[in-house]
Amino acid sequence: MKKLKIATMVTGHFATPPPEGIIYAPMDVAVDITEGLVKKGHLVDFYGPEGTKVNATRVVSFNLKPLKQPEGEKIIKGLNVGNAEINKIFNLWDQYLIAKMFEAAEKGEYDLLHIHPPDRAIPLGLSHPKIPVFYTLHDPIYPWRAEVFSMFASPNQYYISISDAQRKPAPNLNYAATIYNGVNLNDFPFSKEHDDYLLFLGRIQPEKGVAEAIQVAKITGDKLLIIGPPVTGEYWDKRIAPYLNDKIQYLGYVPREQIFKYYQRAKATLVPIQWEEPFGLVLTESMACGTPVIAFDRGSVPEIIVDGKNGFIIKNNDIEAMAEAVKKIDAINRADCRAHVENNFSIERMVDRYEKIFLKIPR
Repeated sequence: MKKLKIATMVTGHFATPPPEGIIYAPMDVAVDITEGLVKKGHLVDFYGPEGTKVNATRVVSFNLKPLKQPEGEKIIKGLNVGNAEINKIFNLWDQYLIAKMFEAAEKGEYDLLHIHPPDRAIPLGLSHPKIPVFYTLHDPIYPWRAEVFSMFASPNQYYISISDAQRKPAPNLNYAATIYNGVNLNDFPFSKEHDDYLLFLGRIQPEKGVAEAIQVAKITGDKLLIIGPPVTGEYWDKRIAPYLNDKIQYLGYVPREQIFKYYQRAKATLVPIQWEEPFGLVLTESMACGTPVIAFDRGSVPEIIVDGKNGFIIKNNDIEAMAEAVKKIDAINRADCRAHVENNFSIERMVDRYEKIFLKIPR
C-alpha cells in the first residue's frame, strides 16, 4: 500500500492542544486523524503556531505566534486595530500557514493537503488545480457558505461531511465522503453502574439548549449537573443563573481528561439542541461511557442515536416528551450504548475511512 505524504492544519489562533478552558472540537478531530495516520505509516506534517505539540511526523510553525494567546496577541491590541482589522488578522494568520502548505505541495513535498478551515483555503485550492485538497466540514453549511463553496469549486477540491444531515443545504458539492468524528474509547471508559443525576455538557449558549435541560430537570425532579466554560450575558443571567440550586448545579469548566467521570455516573445525558448541529461529540462520548442520550431530533441526532436502543430521539423540541423519556431511561442497556460507539464511532474507524478516501485520489 502506498504511504501518503500529507500536510494538515486547523488554526493559527491557538497552539494545539489549546489553553485550559478552550474547547475546540475540530482541533481534537484533526489530532486524532493525524496521529492515527502516522501510526499507519503515513507521513503527516501538522501546521500550527509555536507551542503546538502533536504526535505528527513534523510540527511546522514558521515562528508563527498563536494569535489568541499572550505570546501572539500583541498585534491585535496594537494601534489602529478595530474589529474589522482583527477579523482580517485572524484570516491572514490562518492563510499564512495554508499558503506555506500549498507552496510545499507545489514543490512535490505532499501528495495532498487536509485543511479544517475551508473558508480560508478555497481561493488557493482554486488557483492550484493540480494539488488535491480535502476539507473537513465542521460547521453548518449556511446558504452564504454554500454559494461561496460553489463559486470556488474545482475538481481538485473535495469536501468531507461529518454527517449526512450536514449536506442538506448543499447536496451538490464535490463530496468525497461522510466520515463521522471518532471517539477515543480509552479516554471514555465504560461503566455499567451509575448514579441518579442527569447531565448537560457543552457551551452555555441558547443553541445548545441549556435552559431546556433545566426545564426537563424541573419537571422530573432529577438532579442536573451542567458542565461548560463560564459565560456572562443575558442568557446566563435570565435563563440559567436564577434556576441554580442544590438540585440544578453548574460545575463550570471541567478539563477534558476528567469529563468521563461525569458521563459514567450520569443516568442520562440531555441534548436538547436548538440548531442543526452537524455532529455532536457529546452524544458519542456519553454513549461510550455507557450513558444513554436523550436528544431533540435536530441535525445529525438520527444518525447517531438508535431510538429506544441507546437513547431516545424527541420530536418537535418537546420538553414534556423529553421529561417522559427520562422516566423510561432504565429500559436502555448501557452495554448497547458502548457497543454502538465501538462499532460506528471509534477513532480507528474514522482514521480507516480517511485513509481509504485519501488513497483513492489520483496523483
